[in-house]
Amino acid sequence: MMELKAIKIRVTFCIILVGVSLMLAAVMSDYWAVLNPRVDDLSEPCEVAHFGLWRLCKKKILMEATDSKPKGCGPLSLPGDQSCTYFKHFTSGENAEIFEVTTQKEYSISAAAIAIIGVGFMTMGMVCTLLSFKQKLDYLLKPAGLFFVFSGLCMIISAEVIRQSVHRMIDSKDTVWIEYYYSWSFACACASFALLFICGIALVLISLPRMPRNPWESCMDAEPDM
Repeated sequence: MMELKAIKIRVTFCIILVGVSLMLAAVMSDYWAVLNPRVDDLSEPCEVAHFGLWRLCKKKILMEATDSKPKGCGPLSLPGDQSCTYFKHFTSGENAEIFEVTTQKEYSISAAAIAIIGVGFMTMGMVCTLLSFKQKLDYLLKPAGLFFVFSGLCMIISAEVIRQSVHRMIDSKDTVWIEYYYSWSFACACASFALLFICGIALVLISLPRMPRNPWESCMDAEPDM
């Protein structure tokens, strides 16, 4: 029984490592959402934007002439000059560029702060899990599982904040963006939520003591697993 439990823990931890990798990829990348403006003149370069938790990147693209008139700028894979500007989360100064919409900065700061909290929960979960691999420290599996659950919840909340930010920008009359789509960073955040949340609950369930085999047998005096 102990060997089977150890196998379950190792498999769950391997899946958690995948979720952690997706989480870090989402937090550090700038492809949560892509914004497209309306294109009226194909002879002039259009500007498409993509952003993450930390910075906004704009790319000037010269659209190729086609039979059908494109509605938006892109795709983002087309060659062009790109410039990125960090959001003013923790910096100050006249040289720091402020995004067009004031509310976008507020949304981005909120999403980044929640993501940092999620990374902190993830780090504590990793430490508890690694310590639990040592003898007589199996009791750390339960807090480790809870830390991973909280980390996954932080990531999905951060993704929802970004989603609300995108809708606010599209609906605003102060911006030129008319189209949007969520890119691979957003998908990584959602996938990391699913893996960390499910595996965190699994880790908590695995750490629970064995249920009594007989009605008169309590969890405290149950026979130890062989």
